[in-house]
Amino acid sequence: MRLLNRSAGRLSRYRRGPIAGFVVLLLGLLLTGGLYAAFSPAHADSDSAAAKQAQIEKGRQLFLVSCAFCHGQNGQGVLTQGGSQLGPALTDVGAAAVDFQVGTGRMPMTMPGPQAKEKQPSFSDQEISDLAAYVASLGTGPGIPDKQLYSTQGMSQSQINALVQRGGQIFLANCTACHNFEGSGGAMPRGGFAPRIRGVSSKHIYEAMLTGPQSMDTFSDGNIPPQDKKAVIAYLNNLNNTPSYSGLTLGGLGPVSEGLIGWVVGLGFLVGFAVWIAAHTTRTTKKKDGASA
Repeated sequence: MRLLNRSAGRLSRYRRGPIAGFVVLLLGLLLTGGLYAAFSPAHADSDSAAAKQAQIEKGRQLFLVSCAFCHGQNGQGVLTQGGSQLGPALTDVGAAAVDFQVGTGRMPMTMPGPQAKEKQPSFSDQEISDLAAYVASLGTGPGIPDKQLYSTQGMSQSQINALVQRGGQIFLANCTACHNFEGSGGAMPRGGFAPRIRGVSSKHIYEAMLTGPQSMDTFSDGNIPPQDKKAVIAYLNNLNNTPSYSGLTLGGLGPVSEGLIGWVVGLGFLVGFAVWIAAHTTRTTKKKDGASA
């Protein structure tokens, strides 16, 4: 008993010491931090997973109403009785393909055809995000790109100029055969066409290269790295901001349209002028002959 009283007295003296308050405060902070680290992340992850699942369910409801007729209730695709593809499978297209197709109004299509045309989007940005989340949950595929992958914001003018130069070389080597050297588009086989890509948003251009919509080839990151995709986008944006100094551009379709105009208008004018001169000369000769007689 005497020993216990002696120990209690010793603890009481230490508790009154100047360092005791600091030790108690430190232990309290360590305990609070440990409890927060143990329970809060799990709670946050649970909330995030629940919110993601709710978004996927919203996208599924939109998909069943607007997309399932052509693409199937589970995105497996639909074949017609003749064996042709009514709507392709979406199990591995990823969120980027949905964001591009629906964000540019190409989907849903108003009627079947060789190629979907750009029009006013039928869904809001939130609904497009929900649809993309649902389709992404069906399988693999590229996600919606971050802004830093296609934006030149924060770069110096010299860096942008170098990027534009690099992008022009890549565009001329890989894209002009279909989209024209000026990005004005052109005709494709079987009723398809390469659309005009001047004035298209940077995000949608990146997604088109990443997913290869319709007749377009797929330029994965293995074929064209993200930095080179950004360079192509910088080149196209530079074209949008560069005025034309050549007068009548004829739609920027290049030597084919220019040659056609030259033959039809230029040569046609010369032929017509030659016929007029010949007819006028004939009439003058007849009048002179009649006057002599």
